[in-house]
Amino acid sequence: MSIEIHKPGLLATVQDLGRTGYGKYGVIVSGAMDRFAHRTANWLAGNGDGAAALEITLSGFAAEFKQDHWIAITGGNMAPVIDGRAVPMWRPVFAQRGSRLVLKQPVSGCRAYLAVSGGWDVPKVMGSRSTYLRAGIGGFEGRALRAGDELPVGQGRLRAPAALTGDDSFYAVSWAVPWSVLPAYRQNPEIRFTRGRQWDDFTHRSRQAFMELSYKVTPQSDRMGYRLSGPSLELESPREYLSEAVALGTVQIPADGQPIVLMADRQTLGGYPKIAQVISADLPVMAQAAPGGHILFREVTLGEAEALYIRQERKLKRLETMIRLKLKEGYHA
Repeated sequence: MSIEIHKPGLLATVQDLGRTGYGKYGVIVSGAMDRFAHRTANWLAGNGDGAAALEITLSGFAAEFKQDHWIAITGGNMAPVIDGRAVPMWRPVFAQRGSRLVLKQPVSGCRAYLAVSGGWDVPKVMGSRSTYLRAGIGGFEGRALRAGDELPVGQGRLRAPAALTGDDSFYAVSWAVPWSVLPAYRQNPEIRFTRGRQWDDFTHRSRQAFMELSYKVTPQSDRMGYRLSGPSLELESPREYLSEAVALGTVQIPADGQPIVLMADRQTLGGYPKIAQVISADLPVMAQAAPGGHILFREVTLGEAEALYIRQERKLKRLETMIRLKLKEGYHA
């Protein structure tokens, strides 16, 4: 069972939740940029959290289903269609053999996630199927997808819907993830942060600019980090810093004064001063910020950040339970 890639678009890779536990050896975590969308896509397809999904960036993706598959598309809205018909997102969809999926220009966000029941069955490397392009490991042959690739699929646990007819390219269930629980994907998002370790080393003017003025997402942004353009941020006095651990969402300021928000393919250590840390609850929104958009940073306390993270995880747990109950009612084999 597989799908054939007709067009990979700008960038399409296989990602799960990352290669954890190897940071002390300098091994990059990788994994999905938008974990909210990735996890939800897998639940909708009847998979667990750790299954691999396709992460599709910006536009131009097209693929043909070689077998019948339950799928789910989440994340940025790229106006997906199957055989010319619009496909609803954030719900289970049964795609018939021979049907063709196309993702168009993003309406919101910049990354879509395509999960299939059974998960994409590529080999694990150090416990993960995630692609890390710079090292050429994981995913499909350690690289981005290309036209002509055929991706194998694991054994799914969902059965075909009774409502499907032979003339239908796909069948979408009547229920979906409520819009009220989805991240606020916007062209110009507000991103909340807590102060970084070197916050006090920056000038008062720089700290005020970081909080009050917007920063543009540049085309040089990638899975390693979002490179932003805006008011230059300066230290009170020139200093050198020892390299230390960095995390998903760490905001570093290199010598040119322009922020870099570290993302999924970030290095394990960094020597640039860290002005801020994007809170965990806003990382999905950060991951969907498209080049050309503007970001406004807003400070919150550590306690507020923890409360927002706990609230989001509780919301996700309730969502997972709802999805599994819905699937159990009508589609489990």
